Amino acid sequence: MFNIFKKPPVADDKLNATPSAQPSFAERLKQSLTKTRKQLGNQLASLFGGGKIDAEVYEELETILLTSDVGVNATQNLLADLKNRVKRQSLDDTLQLKTALKEALSDLLTPLQKPLDTSQHKPFVIMLAGVNGAGKTTTIGKLAYAFQAEGKSVLIAAGDTFRAAAREQLQIWGERNNVHVVSQTSGDAAAVMFDAINSARAKNIDIVLADTAGRLPTQMHLMDEIAKVKRVMDKALPGAPHEVLLVLDANTGQNAVTQVKTFDDALGVTGLVLSKLDGTAKGGVIAAIAEARPIPIRYIGIGEAIDDLRPFNASEFIDAMIDE
Repeated sequence: MFNIFKKPPVADDKLNATPSAQPSFAERLKQSLTKTRKQLGNQLASLFGGGKIDAEVYEELETILLTSDVGVNATQNLLADLKNRVKRQSLDDTLQLKTALKEALSDLLTPLQKPLDTSQHKPFVIMLAGVNGAGKTTTIGKLAYAFQAEGKSVLIAAGDTFRAAAREQLQIWGERNNVHVVSQTSGDAAAVMFDAINSARAKNIDIVLADTAGRLPTQMHLMDEIAKVKRVMDKALPGAPHEVLLVLDANTGQNAVTQVKTFDDALGVTGLVLSKLDGTAKGGVIAAIAEARPIPIRYIGIGEAIDDLRPFNASEFIDAMIDE
């Protein structure tokens, strides 16, 4: 039996509805990329401190990029790009390489800077996927907060029917923020989606946020199940889901690239959310993702406060990653 939960019993600190105080998001982003900046920025500062550009400089830069989770292919292509810039712009001193590197990264990452536009459909159905622990449930709470701040009505479909804690977290968030949460206990995620979409249509809701059960990329039978859930959504509302968001834990390194490829092959991922950029993650994995599968990065999450999820800005990210 379906329920729209109204009164969950406890609060969830991870979905605290109190916006975080100052400093600014850009400053918090810089703080969240401390590990990358200390490793990448400090080493680059030494490397780009002046001197001749030679093979040894490129070799050292290659090591720095690889240890910052940029990935082999992206590193090789960035180095090739840098060498072309050095030749084309007649650069002869390592002091000039930092600017050239930021320009190369900008060319790689800026195409991924495409904010999500939800104005084309009503309800606009967003399906969220990802492995267990990636931060899907918390991301849904943050997205609901952001959409409500834009004046949009939101309904949440608790489609992770395998993990009771996921439903409870969403119920808690829904109660505290006046968001309907459609769920059931039978384990039929497809039925939850069908009911939630029909409910959203009847209530003239703007946004449907559809949670799904965590999947490992190697569990192909489970990946097939989530693909079935997506097909049911299309039956409930032709064209739905209008966005398939894959939530990635920034701490997983190169494994994030594997997740992007597998989920994209199974579901046709249209946007990415990079979560848990909390001071321990290496932000270079974004470059690896951009190289392997250039899907738009819709949002990045830098903490657990409710407003710590923001649209991806390539320039801000590069500055936070590299500048000391």
